[in-house]
Amino acid sequence: MTSVLVKDVSLAFGAVEVLKKLNLDVQQGEFIVLLGPSGCGKSTLLNCIAGLLDVSAGQIFINGKNVTWEEPKDRGIGMVFQSYALYPQMTVEGNLSFGLKNARLPKDEIAKRIARAAEILQIEPLLQRKPAALSGGQRQRVAIGRALVRDVDVFLFDEPLSNLDAKLRAELRVEIKRLHQQLANTMIYVTHDQIEAMTLADRIAVMRGGLIQQFASPKEIYNRPVNRFVAGFIGSPGMNFLEGEVADGDFVADGVRIPITRYEATAQPLQGAKVAFGIRPEHVALNSGADWPFAQKVKVDVVEPMGSDALVWTKLGRQNLAVRVPAERTPATGDTVEIGFDPMRASLFDAAEGRRV
Repeated sequence: MTSVLVKDVSLAFGAVEVLKKLNLDVQQGEFIVLLGPSGCGKSTLLNCIAGLLDVSAGQIFINGKNVTWEEPKDRGIGMVFQSYALYPQMTVEGNLSFGLKNARLPKDEIAKRIARAAEILQIEPLLQRKPAALSGGQRQRVAIGRALVRDVDVFLFDEPLSNLDAKLRAELRVEIKRLHQQLANTMIYVTHDQIEAMTLADRIAVMRGGLIQQFASPKEIYNRPVNRFVAGFIGSPGMNFLEGEVADGDFVADGVRIPITRYEATAQPLQGAKVAFGIRPEHVALNSGADWPFAQKVKVDVVEPMGSDALVWTKLGRQNLAVRVPAERTPATGDTVEIGFDPMRASLFDAAEGRRV
């Protein structure tokens, strides 16, 4: 069952098009992440769904109801913002109950909802504190709780963890995922952090320039990106790209030939076609001794230790190539090593348009 449907939605501020005929179909209980760089339109789309911005064209449906011109309070959504936006003079309990009191809910119902939200978010000991006496993570939990007490079917999150430090972000990321599993509500989450997207989402909508580039599961986006932008945006460290052309069933760059006969092409690359060959650093093996379809000896240029693993930089022909290796198997700068990989794990992109081939 469709929970949120965005149909041909466009938004323009004067001559500037921010969203361009976007379509998004979110199923009941899904966790959807809108991912992309700053300025791609992800927060704008979320604000359109919430009713904080009026669309220029198109329609928005929530649980089958056309809410395109409904007020935010009538859309059946709960929203968590990047800033905590808590009332400093109120206690946590006061912040949680404020909207419910304005909606004139009975006192016992308000108390019941606050108790449930506080238990789920583990903020029961904080109910009588004011925001100034809370840490950043505790404030964000209260902000989530304020949305939770509304008892709605759809929750919207606008970069809720971006103001927190890395450790706290990781902790709250787990809490949000646990919250979704517990509630089974529809959640739409905006972030520019691909790790948040990959770990939280059932499906990810990768956005760029007001358009959705790809809308699929994290696994599909990681393994079969539809274009070079998606391939480069997803993954840390980023995908390696080698510029070359197709010749006699091989990818050829700087005299290096990589067999691509086993590559599963979406459209058969033409002889002589200019393409970019993409391979992720973790899909390249180092000194494995295995019989890879492609293997070559190279010299180590730079080593970047990353704790549990390391990033080894070398060159294939004249082009840079990164290899991710376990920390205990890290070579030294200047060493000659053998790299190998299976071209079936690679991606080929048209050099002109960037689409997957």
